[in-house]
Parts: sequence; structure tokens; C-alpha cells
Amino acid sequence: MGCYAQHSPWISRGRAWGSFLEVRTNAAESYRRHAGAERRWARRGRGAFAIFLSSATDPFVPQERREGVTRSVLEAMLEEPPDRLILQTHSHRVLDALDLLPELARRCSLRVHLSIESDRDRLPGLPPPASSVERRLEAAAACRAAGLETVVSVAPLLPIADPEGFFARLSEVADWILLDHFVGGDGSADGSRTGRTGLPAAIAAVDPAALEPGYRDRMEAVARRHLPGRVGLGAAGFAGRRS
Repeated sequence: MGCYAQHSPWISRGRAWGSFLEVRTNAAESYRRHAGAERRWARRGRGAFAIFLSSATDPFVPQERREGVTRSVLEAMLEEPPDRLILQTHSHRVLDALDLLPELARRCSLRVHLSIESDRDRLPGLPPPASSVERRLEAAAACRAAGLETVVSVAPLLPIADPEGFFARLSEVADWILLDHFVGGDGSADGSRTGRTGLPAAIAAVDPAALEPGYRDRMEAVARRHLPGRVGLGAAGFAGRRS
């Protein structure tokens, strides 16, 4: 489920090239209209009415402060809560909804996923993210302090300058983390979807070894030292399973 639609050749770290944004101003109305039927169908076929908000476009794009579409959907969910909700964002602007989220967490199983793919704010050849690493770390800490289950999504895993320091910091601001490499994590077995973008070249300019799936294994070993029992991997991690 998404409140905003980003139309672009490719999207990386919160910015898009050659894109335009479609605002779904009727998102809350649509949710209210369909939630009952979707809940019945999901519980019958899958056991629970679960929503991922959102997998393709960030729910807290800068325009959200003006449009308020995501906020209106969250308010509709307070009236008609799903069974499970994952709120996934690259932005510190999730804090704009912090007045709503604790109450929503009391009405459904809620996880806040903050994407922090590296301790680097940018890679060469790519624009900076919409939110700095530090602001996202601060947002994760604030969500956790508010009693929300807070997950840092290190996905897609990018070159990390100081792995020990990075994962030590994540251990302080997140309940748990998930790791995923773009090879096998972008919906293609060999990472070919990401291979058609400029991301691999940007990674290679910093650390060519980070292009290989084995890089995730090395970062996983560091992460587990700092977050024992609090690391999820790949699709299983996104589903909430960690060890």
C-alpha cells in the first residue's frame, strides 16, 4: 500500500531521477471503503490483515507536510486498524506522525522500519538522501523512546566506513535490525534489477567488495556482536523473524 506514487526510471535512497509524484488524495477514503472486505479476505486466506506502508514509495516524502495524505491514512487506521502494520520510511519525518503512532500500536501490531543503509550520507555520483544518517538515527531513537517497536533496515546494504561503530550505534536506537543485500534482495536472484541502475557503480567506487553477497555475511558477523538475537536477514527479516 502506498499513499504516493513515484514514477521514475529508478529510485535510490529517497531521491528519484526523471520522476514525477502522483498524490493519491483519496487514499484515506479508499482505505475506509475497502478495509472491511480486505480484512475478511486476508484473515480467511492468510490469517491476518497485514499492511506494508510502503514498499515502493516513501510515506513521508517532503510533500507529506503539505498534503497530509499519509497522516489521513493513519487516522483512518485508528478507526479501522489492520491486524499488522509495517511503516517503512527513509525519512526522519516519521516523527511528524509520532502523536498518532503509539495509539495505533495499541490497536494493532505496529513496527516502524527506518532505512539506514550505511553510516555514509552519500555515495559518489548519487544525490544525498532526503534525511541524513544522523537525523534518521535520532528518529529511530525517538520512536523507540515512545514505546514503538523500532527496526533499522540496513537494506540495501551499502559500504559502511566503520562497521563496529555503526552497529554499536544501531544497538542503542533500534529494537532490532535487518540486513539485506541487493543481490537476491531486489526481487531478482542475481541482483540484475539493481544492476540496470547506477547504484552498483556508486558502490564500486567506494568498496568493490561490497558488491558481493559475502559482504552481507561479514557485516552480519559484526552486527551480531553488537545486537545478539536482534538481527533479521532478507525476506525473513522483513517478515519479523530474527535470531
